[in-house]
Amino acid sequence: MPGVKSRSLLTSTARTNQIVKLAWTAALILLLSLPTWAGGSRKRHSTEPAPTDPDYVFALAAANRFLHAWQSGDLETGMVLLSDHVRHSQDPEKLEQFFSGDADRAFEITRGRGNRGRYRFATVLVTPAGSRVRRRLSEIIVVNTGKNDWVVDKLP
Repeated sequence: MPGVKSRSLLTSTARTNQIVKLAWTAALILLLSLPTWAGGSRKRHSTEPAPTDPDYVFALAAANRFLHAWQSGDLETGMVLLSDHVRHSQDPEKLEQFFSGDADRAFEITRGRGNRGRYRFATVLVTPAGSRVRRRLSEIIVVNTGKNDWVVDKLP
């Protein structure tokens, strides 16, 4: 029965070819969908547009200088960067206490919101607390007092 053997051999070869084609198709689909899967797990960033006002750079720099004064315990620089409103409404001892403390402290500042003349920045003041780290969420408001003179109008 030579015809039976060749027939079963053809059927077996055809099945093998079908399996190979299906495997290649599945592999191709998997490879093509991989970029979609990889992109789907990424963290979404805010779609809020970045400030386009050139004054934003000056406001951010003032906020950064003030927070650096806090970080380094520089009361004099910090006081210069405060608005008259804040200087007169705060107890001088509390202001001095705000700037005093460990040299080992840091801050984080996020993208500001606002418009010409007034920007608000979310901040995190980071200080050591024994063997732990203390993170205090706050915000700082910076205003333009004229002639590109930016000052802090709300303490973090």
